[in-house]
Amino acid sequence: MNATIREKLANRQRQIDRRLDKTKLGDCAKPMFTASNIHYEIADRVHGLAPGGIGAFHLLARKIGLIDAIDNRLHLLKVHLPYHESDHVLNLAYNALAGGDCKEDIELRRNDVVYLDALGTRRIPDPTTAGDFCRRFRQHHIDTLQEVYDDVRIKLWQKQAQRFFDLAILDVDGTLTPTTGACKAGMDIAYDGTWGYHPLIVSLANTREVLRLVNRPGNRPSHEGAALALDQAMATCFRGGFGKVLLRGDTDFSQTQHLDRWDADGRIRFLFGYDCHANLHAIADQLPAIAWKKLERPAPYQAQTGPRRRPANVKDRIVRERGFETLRLQGEEVAEFNYRPTACNRDYRMVVVRKDILRTKGEQVLFSEFRYRYFFYITNDWVEEADEIVYCANDRCHQENLIQQLKTGTHALTAPVTDLESNWAYMVMTSLAWNLKAWAALMLPESGRWQEKYRAEKLWLLGLEFKTFVNALVMIPCQLVRQAHRLTFRVMAYNPHQAIFFRLVDALRC
Repeated sequence: MNATIREKLANRQRQIDRRLDKTKLGDCAKPMFTASNIHYEIADRVHGLAPGGIGAFHLLARKIGLIDAIDNRLHLLKVHLPYHESDHVLNLAYNALAGGDCKEDIELRRNDVVYLDALGTRRIPDPTTAGDFCRRFRQHHIDTLQEVYDDVRIKLWQKQAQRFFDLAILDVDGTLTPTTGACKAGMDIAYDGTWGYHPLIVSLANTREVLRLVNRPGNRPSHEGAALALDQAMATCFRGGFGKVLLRGDTDFSQTQHLDRWDADGRIRFLFGYDCHANLHAIADQLPAIAWKKLERPAPYQAQTGPRRRPANVKDRIVRERGFETLRLQGEEVAEFNYRPTACNRDYRMVVVRKDILRTKGEQVLFSEFRYRYFFYITNDWVEEADEIVYCANDRCHQENLIQQLKTGTHALTAPVTDLESNWAYMVMTSLAWNLKAWAALMLPESGRWQEKYRAEKLWLLGLEFKTFVNALVMIPCQLVRQAHRLTFRVMAYNPHQAIFFRLVDALRC
């Protein structure tokens, strides 16, 4: 970032600080919102763009070679009149980046002249054409597109510091994608009565990238196809330079028929939840008291200020007054033992958490012979302490947040097209918007005198929710100026995160 931009950003921040100064409140006798006599006009020569940051992410896609890689490997169109495969893929991803909630929002971008100029295009595919492109996909085409993503991400991984490659943590989970349509091929009814699809998602917890996305009918079990997807994701990680991989999943993914194969590879560790079968429950009941150790949960966060008085628990008061039956956690203990699943030829480490649950009804305690509840985790990690194994398994909750971001942030996990494969293609192309966020963070340099600050900014961007990311780094109002062999975006508004944005632009133009 050059000195002029740095100084302008500092001036903008000083202006904001002066306005937010609590010692200078001004005239408090009237409301703060005083604007009146408001008029609107259409500009003649000055043209602005609300999602002004879209140019930087198009520059990112070009810089990392994504556009050329898609056109070189994905062949779905016999004649390019006028669109190429990369145009269609980026059209759906950019629609999500620009705040689009559905495929039909592409029509708004298509009729925005400044948006088209910002991307250097005469026109973009309309929603119907985008749907037609999705219907051209077959499974091998979708696999090819995800392999293109892998090739691009590996180039970005190799720019990271050496500590980045110590351990790749792969999380796997499934989720339901409901649809009200009645004619969508491949849909089915799920266990809870939901009609739709059941996509499987494998993500890299280090960067929260989506490594594999597999669409399935709604009635398929969560673990179906998970082993293959994990194998493909692991191959990408090892090809990218990671030395070790940790596989994590809930009880639906403890695929015992694959554990011996994964354990035989010294680079692979796994940590899966395990169903509380009767034999495991009996083993846990028979463990001696000395085998159990109290499980101390770490504080979820460090308070930056002094302790505050907790407000009254309104929900708990109502439950007690109305005599509802409820469960109250009294404490947790952890133990471990060796266990060999039926499909395995060797023993593995089984870590068990015993939760002391108290059943109450109003103020009355209900005694029960089933006071303890057990939660099991199977792993081939024999080094870490049992409580650390539990904490690591619980960290998988970030995968739930990632799935929610794909659902409500990018709106990738929807079914707007006609069959399983076309909706699968739509999910993969739209989820690219989420991966572009991660790739932008990986492009940020960490060197220099402010490397600790820069590293914190990179981690902040990696962990950012999609809506906040769009508002901070994409929805930047800009004036578009077309010059000879140059397209200039003049930022017309300020937010505190623009220093990160300009560092990203500098890294992309370097």
